[in-house]
Amino acid sequence: MRSILAIVLITLVFVVSPASAQKRNITEKDLFNFVWVADPQISPDGARVAFVRVTVNDKKDGYDTSIWTVSTATGESHQLTTGIRDSSPRWSPDGKYLAFVRVTEKDGRPDTSQLFMLAMAGGDSFQFTNIARGAGQPQWSPDGKTIAFVNSANPEDLAKLKEGQKEGLPSPASQPPPQAAASPNPSPADSKKPEEKPESDVRVITRAVYRFNGPGYLDSKHPQHIWLVTAPRNADDQVTPRQLTSGRFAEDNVTWARDGSRIYFTSDRVDEPYYELPSTDIYSVPASGGQPVKLTSIEMDAGGLSLSPDGKQFAFIASIGLPVKSYQQPDLWVMATAPGAKPRNLTADFDYDVGGGLTGDSSAPRGGGGNALNWAADSRSIIGVYAKEGRANLATFDAASGKLTDLVRGDHAVTSFRSTADGSKLVYTLSTPTLVGDLYLLERSGVNSRQLTNLNDKLFSGLKLTEPEEIWYQSFDGRKIQAWVQKPPDFDAGKKYPLILNIHGGPHAAYGFIFDHEFQWMAAKGYVVLYPNPRGSTSYGQEFGNIIQYNYPGDDHKDLMAGVDELIKRGYIDEKRLGITGGSGGGVLTNWAIGHTTRFAAAVSQRDISDWSSWWYTADFAQFQQNWFKGAPFEDPDFRRRSPITYIDKVTTPLMLILGETDWRTPTSAGGEQMFRALKYRKIPTVMVRFPNESHELSRSGQPWHRIERLQHIVGWFDKWLMGIPKPEYEVGQ
Repeated sequence: MRSILAIVLITLVFVVSPASAQKRNITEKDLFNFVWVADPQISPDGARVAFVRVTVNDKKDGYDTSIWTVSTATGESHQLTTGIRDSSPRWSPDGKYLAFVRVTEKDGRPDTSQLFMLAMAGGDSFQFTNIARGAGQPQWSPDGKTIAFVNSANPEDLAKLKEGQKEGLPSPASQPPPQAAASPNPSPADSKKPEEKPESDVRVITRAVYRFNGPGYLDSKHPQHIWLVTAPRNADDQVTPRQLTSGRFAEDNVTWARDGSRIYFTSDRVDEPYYELPSTDIYSVPASGGQPVKLTSIEMDAGGLSLSPDGKQFAFIASIGLPVKSYQQPDLWVMATAPGAKPRNLTADFDYDVGGGLTGDSSAPRGGGGNALNWAADSRSIIGVYAKEGRANLATFDAASGKLTDLVRGDHAVTSFRSTADGSKLVYTLSTPTLVGDLYLLERSGVNSRQLTNLNDKLFSGLKLTEPEEIWYQSFDGRKIQAWVQKPPDFDAGKKYPLILNIHGGPHAAYGFIFDHEFQWMAAKGYVVLYPNPRGSTSYGQEFGNIIQYNYPGDDHKDLMAGVDELIKRGYIDEKRLGITGGSGGGVLTNWAIGHTTRFAAAVSQRDISDWSSWWYTADFAQFQQNWFKGAPFEDPDFRRRSPITYIDKVTTPLMLILGETDWRTPTSAGGEQMFRALKYRKIPTVMVRFPNESHELSRSGQPWHRIERLQHIVGWFDKWLMGIPKPEYEVGQ
């Protein structure tokens, strides 16, 4: 009997071992083959889910987006659109049509966003808007006859469009984008009349906030307004959009009334809002046309409005404005739609983040979609995501009491969701430390979720991915800190490993149970990665998040060092091979750490801040409120004490700086450039790696090749100083 069992076991080994041997470690370039899910939309009957499928394009310099559908019954998927820049799928109320947004092209270059329609019964999609400066954010009216959308064309743009149509000129959908317009210094061969003055490219700036990370320079001459268009049923239907709102100020959060008679929206009608505390004005405008009427003002920055099925209440997520704090926990609020109504906080006693999420590098880089609140069909409860201790789960909140009931709970992150109108089915995207993100279905009549898509299974089935270890440790003052330890795939506790301490940004953000390509790859390269949530992180309550106000960086640095000490005590970390890195707020803390300790053998500071004064003067948002400091740099001496550059004479750690050249959130002049020049003066090994045309979002949605090169440089620097691997590219003269 023992002989037979031995033969069986040997046979199993030979059967299983080849499959296991085929698995390999993840690499940085696996990013090129990731597939992401964005903006899931469940059909009115719950039978199908439309979603944006995001992939890296063939040139590896961008992302393609197309719209797919998956059956909630069988999990079978089909591609609906053939465009490479399609997004925002929106079902008609009867489920027979799908409106979506496509970025049209001219000579292979992206042009304007326009609205397209697809009949679910079959046939090709067709374009039904052709408007200057494009169309976006489509929303069907309750009766399915009209679609609201937003557009930022001003009267001059529209006049040019009409004139061009009269003269038979090319339509805006076939025109080159604005940045490709004629040079302001035309040659004699240009067709402009001699007396015409070329359009100036000089910017006259009068506002303190004049550019924004990502979009670049703001354009106050083109505020976003609401338009309406009759929903066509076939390509032969001739429809003409009409403008519903106008004026100097933009409208957001467009929401149809349940009877379709009017549209609600929010608008901040203040030229320079940074002088005031955040507020939100809610308006109503007849769908037939007319002047908007203000319903109420809220002394908070409210998120997207969600209207109850009975049309009597709004639900939204917002943080109270007073007292002014560095971190103000978001809550769930409800408010009647009647004029002058006041909001009511449903989660005042719930000390976690409603609407919160987790930080990772592998959310969908395109496709968006947001994460709106969903009401139950009886208007008695609201469905939303909340973040708690490194997890993001889905729950219902009672619309009267705020009582929470979990719908989806576990060690993961729910990143987006939608429900059918009757609330019987929920579809959501889920990410874990070993899953980029897939669609799941929850039927309210049951208790178990069911996975609908497996977009990365083919790739991931061949990778040796490992789950991180969750740990809690005690900091210097007794406070408990949560962290995760990502170990190499073939980890041996009897060996000594180099450690990389990886710090999140924000500073009010949180790591947790979500996929992070960077951590998996660092571990695959032989490093133990420690990623903690020090004080100031979200998902641990109001007090934990705001405790760093007027003391950042400071005690959060001590939390991080306590985490390093904790791992060293466990016996598998080589104290002489410690590395530290982080981006944004993590870049601040990286700079701070190497100015306050010499324990690290190498550091990589990404999209950092070194001098708070320089940042205050140049960042893309104005710190005119006393959130982080008690005044301006010329009023508050704390700017110097809390600036890492103040301690540059103490730095001995070799430093690499990762910078995006169009990063307006943490401009290079306020961070990396200063650290680089100062350390070069002191002859400390330092390298500056600059990425052209990349914003603050380089690690999350930058050009794919740039994202790969970023990872290669970070690990390359640690390989040099922690592993002893020669890297001549980082030597002067090479």
